Amino acid sequence: MAAIKYTAGRIGLFLAFLAAMWFVDTDIFIKLIVALLLSAVASYFLLGQWRDEMATELAARADRRKAERARLRAALAGEEEEPAAKG
Repeated sequence: MAAIKYTAGRIGLFLAFLAAMWFVDTDIFIKLIVALLLSAVASYFLLGQWRDEMATELAARADRRKAERARLRAALAGEEEEPAAKG
């Protein structure tokens, strides 16, 4: 969820800067490049907390996947103990 929030924030900043550049009399390519650069710098300062939340979520997801992969490899190698029989 944090990745979606951060991505939406980045897109929103880009569109805001592009809208601000819309009335500047220059080529559309230059407007896009300037809006991209300004939104990147602004997101570094304005979206730092959202970026940290996203990084934390992605790291936790990677750790879960790594643990699950290790568990599956152990099960395939026959190293995992069988669950206790219910009786």
